[in-house]
Amino acid sequence: MDHKTILGKANAAIAEGDHETFLAYCTGDIKWTFVGDTVLSGKDEIRGYMANTYKKPPRFYVEHMMGEGDYVTAVGTISLMDKDEQWIDYDYCDIWRFENGQMAELKAFVIEKK
Repeated sequence: MDHKTILGKANAAIAEGDHETFLAYCTGDIKWTFVGDTVLSGKDEIRGYMANTYKKPPRFYVEHMMGEGDYVTAVGTISLMDKDEQWIDYDYCDIWRFENGQMAELKAFVIEKK
């Protein structure tokens, strides 16, 4: 599979609430950097983040997905349910680095829509 297809399948798993299938597309030492906020390292930290943040599966809308070499950039919107069970909408730009056909690193720019 090409990198864009892998990312699409991984995101589809998240949208279905299937965190383990998503993690199967990731390297063991995956790193997520939410620019200006949080850095997560390894599947266990990411699993914990998803368990807390994705109590209800997020809603994705990908406007653009571009791939070149070992990188895929996805731009779109994501909606997450907050602790008060309200959907919050965000614009995002995710830059994924792939290694041997797996997602190895994410640099995410996420801004709440007003």
